[in-house]
Amino acid sequence: MAGLMAMAKEQRMKMVLIVISAVLTGAAIIGQSYLFVIIVDRIFLKGNSFSEITPYLLWLIVALLARTLFSYLSGRTGIKMASKVKWNLRRSLLHKFSKNPMQASLQGQSGQKVSVMMDTVDEIDSYFSNYIPQVIQSTIIPIMLLVVIFMEHALTGIIIIFTAPFIPIFMMIIGFNTKDKAEEQLDKMAAFSGKFLDTLQGLTTLKLFGRSAEQKEAIKKSSLDFRDATMVVLKTAFSNSLALEFISMLSIGLIALEVAIRLIIFQDITFFTGFLMLVLAPEFFTKLKDLGSAFHTGRGSMGAAKKLEKELEETIVPVVFGEESLSKDAPPLIELNAVSFSYGENAFALQNIHAAIRPYEQIAIVGKTGSGKSTLLHVIAGLVSLSDGEIKINGKNRSTYREKDWFNQLSYISQDPYLFSGTIAENIAIGGHIDASRMEIEQAAEKAGLTELVGSLGQGFDTPIGEAGRGLSGGEKQRVAIARAFLKRPSIILFDEPTTGLDLQTERILQASIKELSGNSTVITVAHRLHTIKNADKILYVENGELLAAGRHNELLESELAYRNMVTVQRGGAVQ
Repeated sequence: MAGLMAMAKEQRMKMVLIVISAVLTGAAIIGQSYLFVIIVDRIFLKGNSFSEITPYLLWLIVALLARTLFSYLSGRTGIKMASKVKWNLRRSLLHKFSKNPMQASLQGQSGQKVSVMMDTVDEIDSYFSNYIPQVIQSTIIPIMLLVVIFMEHALTGIIIIFTAPFIPIFMMIIGFNTKDKAEEQLDKMAAFSGKFLDTLQGLTTLKLFGRSAEQKEAIKKSSLDFRDATMVVLKTAFSNSLALEFISMLSIGLIALEVAIRLIIFQDITFFTGFLMLVLAPEFFTKLKDLGSAFHTGRGSMGAAKKLEKELEETIVPVVFGEESLSKDAPPLIELNAVSFSYGENAFALQNIHAAIRPYEQIAIVGKTGSGKSTLLHVIAGLVSLSDGEIKINGKNRSTYREKDWFNQLSYISQDPYLFSGTIAENIAIGGHIDASRMEIEQAAEKAGLTELVGSLGQGFDTPIGEAGRGLSGGEKQRVAIARAFLKRPSIILFDEPTTGLDLQTERILQASIKELSGNSTVITVAHRLHTIKNADKILYVENGELLAAGRHNELLESELAYRNMVTVQRGGAVQ
């Protein structure tokens, strides 16, 4: 694959080092072969004593050590190349996912992303640590051996020239099939990882709804699919190895037969030459066999590279911010001019939204489930990039302001706020500045109605909570999120109706906290309750990604039939 080879060429010095190592390894192999043949010839045919061949034995040991050293150096250099490439790939993937985390989280399962970043990137390793060094060695060393063979006995070289091409031809036939099977295996592995992690995260919910047995079967099927794909790849690899062994042994057998006929019947070559051919020929074919094994591995790496290339080509357009500062003195004027956003081709989209949100206004975004309310909230927050249009802040495009300044203005409170593994105090402190004092944290918690909860805990604010807020109820997590907002004192507060699904007492506590927060802020709420809608300064009625109407409650009741029907059906309850 051109992409992998381009990555290799970027590390030019390491490539040069591998080439030099291959040349020196070839020289060591040739020297080792000559010395071994000389020693055998002198001992068994010429009757030399041990002391006479001692220098040759010492040089043979040197040649063996040199061969080992240079082979190690080549492999070590390949491992360093692989390490750098994997680091760059993982950095690129992480940069892609973190550049716009909201959109990245909407594309595929987290288990699949982890599988791509860990397992798929690891599959690239063998291309650099094994395939490239072996390709270079199997290109240089056999040529060096072939030159020596032709110099000593041309007929053996001719036999090699006629038989050796069968190995690369067979490698190509097997290799293309291996690449496709390796890609399939990686897809199955990613699907299995995603399914397993997704099920594990929701195991409690599945148990409560009696669906764990179904998911057990789904995981089993995914696991078996991955197993079958892996076995197909292994079967191909074993078939490849068997064929390469058969071809190389047949070739060596032909050479041995030719040498034997020349040596015994025609007697036109010396023992030294014949034995040298029998030593060098296996070395020649061994390098080609090693290339065959590496080629199989390399094709698997190319399948992984193709998957990574596809992943990196799927662009996640970042939200653009500039360098201009934005004051937090008062809530800004927010204008949405022809704003559009799409989750992708043939996917849900917001279309041509026009709205103005003035300082200190209480805005309610309403509509049926799936109409685009939360998506519009994400767009206003700057969590996703626009497909078209612009958002102006105090008359200037939002992209002119610094990202940090804009997010310092905001607090976003969803139906299920995320709490990290740590203490209650640490989770509240995330909402404020880095050096927020303990007193400020406790005051924010008091305003959010957390005092009674914290007082009931043995370690108070230092009570540890689990990942994702395990150990706290939904209402308690919401109050921690509200405390973050009190600590931050934002000028814009975005609510994705945080009181949905809570008991009346908890809802009253949160409503009181929200009311206090809204005294100095613009509040934009995805509204599901009629009392929230009625009290809003402006209501944005959204349907199928379009803003159908905007105005106060009474105005929309008179002018918008769809809104009137919604209120009539859901009076006193939640808007569906």
